[in-house]
Amino acid sequence: MPETLDMPLRPASPATSPLRGEELAAPPTTPASGEVKASPEVSRVRVLSVLVEDGQNTLTKIAGAVRRRGFHIRGLSIGPTRQAGRSRITLEVDHGHAEADQVRKQLERLVEVVEVVDLTGDEVHSRELIVAKVKGSEVAALLLRGAKVISTAADGTTVEFSGDRDEVFDFVEELARHGIVDVVRSGPVVMRRTE
Repeated sequence: MPETLDMPLRPASPATSPLRGEELAAPPTTPASGEVKASPEVSRVRVLSVLVEDGQNTLTKIAGAVRRRGFHIRGLSIGPTRQAGRSRITLEVDHGHAEADQVRKQLERLVEVVEVVDLTGDEVHSRELIVAKVKGSEVAALLLRGAKVISTAADGTTVEFSGDRDEVFDFVEELARHGIVDVVRSGPVVMRRTE
């Protein structure tokens, strides 16, 4: 099972909800099939699939290489591959005003990095996961939106929801209208769509 890091929920800008946090660009358009095609407005955000050799400090080096150049990591997930000793990291990076390929070049310099594939603008399958605890009386509405119950306790019911970026954002908006006790969100898992 892929290991993911919880995404911090940053304070909202006036145009967003408290859970969605600030947005740097418009979300990609999403056809009904679940494919994601990046829109032209998302030119500052790169989606990178990074194949790495496993090591104690690999993730620290990856994050350090990105942050040293002043790039902002918007989303990150990591999981094993079919090859023993290697993992795949999915990164969403805002490169600000730097050249678009500078993020990829920085990562390729690391010894632990085997391959960097830039998926920005490609048609991809993209999924994120939300796990939220809500008041028991609010569960029915969330189930109608596709959530699944994980557990029920006296202090609330825990549900999970997975989907592409737009679906997750819509679900977060729905959560904001219900009695949220706690919520965590994974980084993206992205795979290029092949015909």
